[in-house]
Amino acid sequence: MYGLTGPQALTFHEIAAVLTAVTGRNVTYHAEGLEEAYASRARYGAERWQLDAWVSTYTAIAAGELAGVTDAVPRLTGHPATPLADVIRHLDGRQP
Repeated sequence: MYGLTGPQALTFHEIAAVLTAVTGRNVTYHAEGLEEAYASRARYGAERWQLDAWVSTYTAIAAGELAGVTDAVPRLTGHPATPLADVIRHLDGRQP
């Protein structure tokens, strides 16, 4: 099993800053408490087990529990991991 990561660990605030810089749209991160996290996701009509998984992933990321960076991508592919800004530019049609 390989832990596939990008080239750097980013907080939600840092991700929002990258999104803002790349897209030119103001993106902010609002930290949610558990009740708020469940409520904001419940509107999608997901089953409770899906909400639990979604919220637990969010809380783990917010707590920095998934913040590690590995060398698996460059080791396995022979190419460096792609920075988030480059991924967003590609998805936003700003680069090939």
